[in-house]
Amino acid sequence: MKYDRKLVMEDGSEYLGTGFGSTKNSVCEIVFNTSVTGYQEIISDPSYTDQGIVMSYPLIGNYGVTDDDFESRRISPSAFIVRDVNENPSNFRWAKRLPELLEENGVPGLSGVDTRKLVRLIRDKGAGRGIITDISMPVDEALNIIHDTPVPHDAVRRCSCTKKWYSRTSNPRFSVVAVDCGIKTNIIRMLNKNHCNVTIVPYDTDSDEILSLRPDGVFISNGPGDPCDVPGVADTLKALRGRVPIFGICLGHQLIALSYGARTYKLKFGHRGGNHPVKDLRTGRIEITSQNHSYAVDKDSLKGTGLEISHINVLDDTVEGIADDADRVFSVQYHPESAPGPQDGGYLFTRFTDLMKRA
Repeated sequence: MKYDRKLVMEDGSEYLGTGFGSTKNSVCEIVFNTSVTGYQEIISDPSYTDQGIVMSYPLIGNYGVTDDDFESRRISPSAFIVRDVNENPSNFRWAKRLPELLEENGVPGLSGVDTRKLVRLIRDKGAGRGIITDISMPVDEALNIIHDTPVPHDAVRRCSCTKKWYSRTSNPRFSVVAVDCGIKTNIIRMLNKNHCNVTIVPYDTDSDEILSLRPDGVFISNGPGDPCDVPGVADTLKALRGRVPIFGICLGHQLIALSYGARTYKLKFGHRGGNHPVKDLRTGRIEITSQNHSYAVDKDSLKGTGLEISHINVLDDTVEGIADDADRVFSVQYHPESAPGPQDGGYLFTRFTDLMKRA
């Protein structure tokens, strides 16, 4: 294997590999994902905007890319790092090879990397920034570029739609407004499947405009970055509380917490993958969940807000769900719509429609 590209981390460590996809340089936060399948859904998930993804599973690309499995219209990560990339897919549905998709969308890939070592580095030291570049670039120059590249804080703006659009279903029973902070396609599918016509609106839509659409409920979506970067969304949710049922996922969960006066914080290396156990404190049931986030809700800051902790992460005791029954508000940190991942949390969409039915 001929090495021609490399990853330089901000601690000065180098990871040599072979480039695929785009050949441009890319500075980004480097995170890891533990999923075994679903790489197409992962790289089209807007929550990965401005991040470089390290796949812990060694063989990626073996079933190609299909036309039906995208979670958004854009390829989100700034880099994609794997042990082995397969350029000869075995799948009757495949329409494109993974390297072709990355090249078309300007995303640099790096294969041949010791991903086990890299994942351990992130696990032990925490997520850090790095640069994908040519193998000839001196480490000092690479570190200077990382240092001089500002950390972006406008990811939600870049991911959100710019005007409202609609996703209708046959025999609708409910009308839902979904606030798009980087929404995944399967969330909309799940709402449609649960008899909801969905109006998707930009992240900065105010409460008066949302209420003018006469929704039975409001959904606040997943999305990238620090929830404190979009305080206006939390203000909108605060104005909507108690007026319509509200359901949030991932970034939406964090923004609901902020709207009640709670705090969020950045995790050491985040949760990404389809194998995270979560306990529903109301039922005692353990769900295996799909996750993708860098931030979490501060448990202590929930005291006195009126929010109850409904779900907890079995591995690290972080908050995975909150609820205010009086205001008809609830949210989860994980992804009940999966895509990819387990589907244990699908009942939450039924819970949302039950709230709208009672309202």
